Amino acid sequence: MEPITHQKGVRLYTFVDDAESPNYRWWHKLCLRCHQEDPTPSWQPSWWAKTVPFPFFPTYRQSAQRLCILLFFLLTWGILYVELGEAVSLNGELFSMTILVIAAYLIGWLWLKITTLPALIGMLLTGIMFQNLNLVHMTDEYRKLNQDLRKIALVIILTRAGLGLNAAVLKKHYTAVLQLGLLPWLVECIAIAITSHYLLSLPWIWSFLLGSMIASVSPAVVVPCLFRLRDVGYGVAKGIPTLLLAAAAIDDSISVAVFAIILNAMFSTGSATYNIIVGPLSIIAGVLFGSLWGAITSVIPEKGDIYVVPLRFLALFLGGLFALFISNLIGWSGAGPLAIVSSGFVAAYYWEQQGWVINKNPVSNIFRILWIFFEPILFAFTGAQITINTLDREVIKMGTICLVSCLVLRVIATFFVSFGCGLNKKEKIFIGVTWLAKATVQAALGPAALDLVNNGQSAGLPVEDEENFAKILLAVSVLSVVLSAPLGAILIAITGPRLLSREPATKNLTNFETTGNTTSTPV
Repeated sequence: MEPITHQKGVRLYTFVDDAESPNYRWWHKLCLRCHQEDPTPSWQPSWWAKTVPFPFFPTYRQSAQRLCILLFFLLTWGILYVELGEAVSLNGELFSMTILVIAAYLIGWLWLKITTLPALIGMLLTGIMFQNLNLVHMTDEYRKLNQDLRKIALVIILTRAGLGLNAAVLKKHYTAVLQLGLLPWLVECIAIAITSHYLLSLPWIWSFLLGSMIASVSPAVVVPCLFRLRDVGYGVAKGIPTLLLAAAAIDDSISVAVFAIILNAMFSTGSATYNIIVGPLSIIAGVLFGSLWGAITSVIPEKGDIYVVPLRFLALFLGGLFALFISNLIGWSGAGPLAIVSSGFVAAYYWEQQGWVINKNPVSNIFRILWIFFEPILFAFTGAQITINTLDREVIKMGTICLVSCLVLRVIATFFVSFGCGLNKKEKIFIGVTWLAKATVQAALGPAALDLVNNGQSAGLPVEDEENFAKILLAVSVLSVVLSAPLGAILIAITGPRLLSREPATKNLTNFETTGNTTSTPV
């Protein structure tokens, strides 16, 4: 075996390679995937390269960074222990919840590196594992904290969806965006409602509540896959990645808004007439409030202010939280989600005119960083509400049949509703496949009905029935993520090169791509 030395700046890596050892080469490639080399020069102790050689171990800079994070965590835990006492002790609920989130992040990262599938799947499975191994404990007090954290995650999801919308694309190709963003969602929503009513014995309003949630696609799965295809030129000529990103944002927005309206109508104490009137009014109020708030952020703070980035971030973030919480308080739940998306969209439109690129501006970057922290919180806590030994096998079986049949129907429906979009048959099939993945909206909204039932609110049915229906919604939402997220990611990667034409990324930018920069990031 010959020692091989890699030198980068002042950093020196030494490791041993054995060309005759297939196992060694496999292990070496895996380590390179997990420990990516930093191209910038850095200092390291003289003994580091021989003691912990790269790539079998992270670089000194990476190790020092992770050690800092660990030290910060320990210091924070020490401060909280002094102030809060038993709650953050080794047997405390808050401590176990914190360990769950950290474990979810690490397992999600390993899942992504080893399988290349979305990290959120590993995070969700971590939550399920912790719950069923009794490694996490949550009383009613901390379940309320869990609910509030999920609401914050929903604000981040919807704000990023709004910031990722490009007005130029919507204006020039609004028909195609609406066709692909609304019609497949509507078909799957109705299909889920019908099948769940007959297969899972849900009342009609509970079935449509489930359908409005399950029908949403997940940019957290779709966007990274589309970016990988776009970077090598697949679908670029017709701007398919750009079109799908805009349609996905519309899909998510309408899904959350409709879910909130139905949920509010179910648990509202008002009359049926009042609930019917409130639905449309909440949509109008949400769009108007969000648009006004987004426009305000373009002039307050002033664009040349030295603190313009944090001030604009706080304006959008706190405004979104206010819209979500106040709309729930007054019973206009559909207004909050639409206000959040509208404010992000209008703000991004005016910021672009002031020189900030759509979804590549500093505020979008802050929301992207914030999502790194809230993604494991959202998926781990959602998974932690699933107790396997209490699940009804019949519910899992019928839920799987319901999901699979409706996903197939959505692919078929997408093929037929995409007429007039300038797409050939292969591209229509690819778009249908892209719409399979579920994740973020299902994780954020899946436990919502169960939260209300546990808090003592009623939809007019016996408590036992409502709790059973709410648990079915949660189980099917988690099942949809476990089944569709890896399936969607794999099929996009496999079918993309086979169904999309390949063009250089800098050439032949026609149709959608010529309308401007519309890059987006997963939510």
